[in-house]
Amino acid sequence: MGWPRNCAAGRGEAFAVLDSPFCGLGLVEVRQSLSYSGQGFSLRGEKNRFVLPSAFRKAVRESSQGNRTLCIGKHDRWNCLTGFGLSRKDDLAAQIDREETLAFQAGREFDRDLRAMQLYGFSEVPFDDSGRFVIPDHLLRLANVGDGLFFRANGSFFTLWNPDELNRMGAGWEEAQAACAGFQREAVEGRK
Repeated sequence: MGWPRNCAAGRGEAFAVLDSPFCGLGLVEVRQSLSYSGQGFSLRGEKNRFVLPSAFRKAVRESSQGNRTLCIGKHDRWNCLTGFGLSRKDDLAAQIDREETLAFQAGREFDRDLRAMQLYGFSEVPFDDSGRFVIPDHLLRLANVGDGLFFRANGSFFTLWNPDELNRMGAGWEEAQAACAGFQREAVEGRK
């Protein structure tokens, strides 16, 4: 028996499993999950452009079905930005549902509309083959972005930090802060 496209039976550890009417009874549609890993740094360049590190560039392009589109938004708790590819939009409604369920189970209030506004309020920004992109002014101000930007993977998305804001984070951030300082030093020395 041939399986319908994007369908599988059995276990798929490397896949996100989604219910689908196209896969028939007992089958589920699978989509390769995308996870960001690594870190990088970019100094602000000509025309106020930053450069998306190559490892992130490849993953964002794959997540955006081959398009050079980077989604950037404000992180809801940290004073930084988040970045991801277009495919993450498909997961946001389920994320809101999970967060609402967890809040209900914990007896906490949950503002579904506010959370949706936070998650879906990102900007879609093009980047060129070299990874150069421009962050919208309102996001630059919200995250206090200066002349340098530290990129740090966070699984289904990555964060973009002003190094000064990252250094204000408390315990548990030492490794990220040290990595940022090292990348920043290399970038500044490389520019001389």
